[in-house]
Amino acid sequence: MSDSYDIAIIGGGPGGYVAALRAAQNGKKVAVIDKRRALGGTCLNVGCIPSKALLQSTAKFWDAAHEFADHGIQIGGLNFDLGLMQDRKDQVVAQTVKGIEFLCKKHKVTFIHGTAKFLSATRLAITADTGENSEIQAENIIIATGSTPTSLPGIAIDESKIVSSTGALALKKVPGHLVVIGAGVIGLELGSVWRRLGAKVTVIEFLPHITPSVDQEIAKILQKELTKQGFVFKLSTRVVEAVTVENEVALHLESDDGKNSETITADCVLVAVGRKPCTEGLGLEEIGIALDPRGRIQINDHWQTNVPSIYAIGDVVAGPMLAHKASEEGVAVADLLAGRYAHIYYDAIPAVVYTNPEIAQVGYTQEQLKSEDRAYKLGKFPFTANARARANGNTAGMVKILADAATDRVLGVHIIGHEAGEMILTAVAALEFGASAEDIARLCAPHPTLSEAIKEAALAVDGAAIHI
Repeated sequence: MSDSYDIAIIGGGPGGYVAALRAAQNGKKVAVIDKRRALGGTCLNVGCIPSKALLQSTAKFWDAAHEFADHGIQIGGLNFDLGLMQDRKDQVVAQTVKGIEFLCKKHKVTFIHGTAKFLSATRLAITADTGENSEIQAENIIIATGSTPTSLPGIAIDESKIVSSTGALALKKVPGHLVVIGAGVIGLELGSVWRRLGAKVTVIEFLPHITPSVDQEIAKILQKELTKQGFVFKLSTRVVEAVTVENEVALHLESDDGKNSETITADCVLVAVGRKPCTEGLGLEEIGIALDPRGRIQINDHWQTNVPSIYAIGDVVAGPMLAHKASEEGVAVADLLAGRYAHIYYDAIPAVVYTNPEIAQVGYTQEQLKSEDRAYKLGKFPFTANARARANGNTAGMVKILADAATDRVLGVHIIGHEAGEMILTAVAALEFGASAEDIARLCAPHPTLSEAIKEAALAVDGAAIHI
């Protein structure tokens, strides 16, 4: 006899485990199946959390080496212990995993370690890493298997000399020269980790600009600041070939117009050209689940596949590959399956780049508004004019607000600066509640804080900023 559940969730990442907890809160009998022995998925184990732990450690070292003197703090003989940094990262991951395991036990969620495959629309075969097989039955099944790094033709990731984000988080020594293929979020964040510890970092990007999903005025500021930190950017450039020779990787590069070429060598190459949904091996074809041309699971407005008992969330469906997006979808599906109302306003899902300075944004970019020929107003406020930013010694960047030209409704907010990710929730709330720029401008911001820059940018939409 197989075990029977109300809801079975394939994948224990930020979409899956959050869906499980919400479903259990709603009174459902829930099982989570994951091939890892630790819950949390890519995000917690080899993604968001360990990368932020290393970014925090290396930022402290960088500040001590480059910024403390401006504050009258003098340090001699500064050094770092990479092993202890990595140990601390692992401890942060372990503590967070234990927290999730505790919550699952608290809510009586069953965790099944193994690989799941559909036998039918309501039945799963589970194969443990020991080879043991079992089956479970569930009235509804949620697919939340996440994504995995992609590579480029002819470039084989070995997690030694040519690494994915997973390998880049586990390097045992600082590379002399790290080449990052791809100027997106992952490449720039992990490039920052190793640049701060002394690596020469070269970023190769096929597009003529970095961070393609970011408002381009903001992206240009980030590129300028990272260049000051020692990054070297080769834009409009493709990697034709990467060959490992003894202890080095030789990369043959070409300009996008094919007119120029060169070969560079690196101690380590990080391939950060994107991610693809994890749908292989689930038996989706056998039960007739439809995929789109990019291999993502097709769903309706209620995250339901063309097989009515099966739902899909997170990186395996269309939309930004963000942990918090997956979590919101997990909550929504769990509530729907409990007969409750659920809705996500996707235009109000924020995104953050955890470099220094950070980028945080929500809503439309200026480029998107122009492409839709939509009339808008623009307000900007630089952190050079913010008292707290000056006191902190972090004046790079600004807040940029885009509002509808006719209604003044906020359409997009973009922040580049210190702790931008902690500031963006105000903007998310504004979009969720349909606020106008004037609504934000009338908020009373505490002084002195970085968040005053949001109020000032909102005032600037109508040319009324106080401090510029």
